[in-house]
Amino acid sequence: MKRKEWVWGVYVLLLIVALLGSFMLSLGMGEIPIRISEIPRILSEKESMEYGALAFIRIPRTLLGLTIGGSLSLAGAILQGIYRNPLVEPYTLGISGGASLGITFAIVSGLYLLNILFLPFAGFIGAFVTIFLVYTLSLGRGGLSVNRMLLIGVMISFISSSLMMFLMSITSRDNLHSIVFWMMGSLNESDNTLIIVMIALSLFCLIISYLFAMPLNALRLGEDKARHLGFNANSVIRILFILTSLLTGACIAVAGVIGFVGLVIPHIVRLWVGTDYRILLISSFLSGGIFLILCDVAARTIISPNELPIGVITGIVGGIVFIVLLANLRRKVIR
Repeated sequence: MKRKEWVWGVYVLLLIVALLGSFMLSLGMGEIPIRISEIPRILSEKESMEYGALAFIRIPRTLLGLTIGGSLSLAGAILQGIYRNPLVEPYTLGISGGASLGITFAIVSGLYLLNILFLPFAGFIGAFVTIFLVYTLSLGRGGLSVNRMLLIGVMISFISSSLMMFLMSITSRDNLHSIVFWMMGSLNESDNTLIIVMIALSLFCLIISYLFAMPLNALRLGEDKARHLGFNANSVIRILFILTSLLTGACIAVAGVIGFVGLVIPHIVRLWVGTDYRILLISSFLSGGIFLILCDVAARTIISPNELPIGVITGIVGGIVFIVLLANLRRKVIR
């Protein structure tokens, strides 16, 4: 056991080093190149252009990238454990569809013009309504059914998408542009309060998730065996579902729809560190943050001075990586 814990410590240390490296890379690269050694001096000169780029653009969006990427990856790792399915991701349960519908309604109705914070609030309300519907409709005589929950989530996602298309078909071109841009995802959030709330929420959920590391390990064997091991499977699934839904809804409300992070990263991490949730949770969180920070750097620099939506980068990179992983696994099975 001590040897396993030592190996886990090495894994976490390597991820922390990689995270620091990606953080420095994100601060240094952009339309205004900044040397890492000059950052302390720049932060002391508040009237310089470099200070504005660091303090108001790069540092906030790098922190948000760590938070959003870590939260989506953590949620994906937990949901894949609950469903015992590596293809499940945070958006599978229709949460993204509900949040997107809330955002679309706020833009089409013009309510977001009343207050800039109303847009993320509308997204969170949409996600919360979806959570309530999925959970309520999944309850049966035998308790909570994860299979029913998955099917209902997919159906609600289709319904939300159809309602979104209806709203987009009757709105103006300006509103349509805003909706499409938001759906592609962005870390360009100017409200420091939202960033602080996201950081606090993600760390809180990471800590709470560790209280359920052993029940998650038991759920890998199935709900019945988890009950025989002394865990209340329904209560564990209920709490973890609410936890992951809260994380996903907050991420979508703040940064838009950023796909593939919650699907690909936990899958890769599981192949690297194993399936024990005592190491999988923190590894998924750190790896998701690293991945999204690097994708944000790519989005800012590929066609500089213009910027690509980060959802484009995560979709392309995540899709290619996942296809390669599946191809390699298939070769190993054939051999």
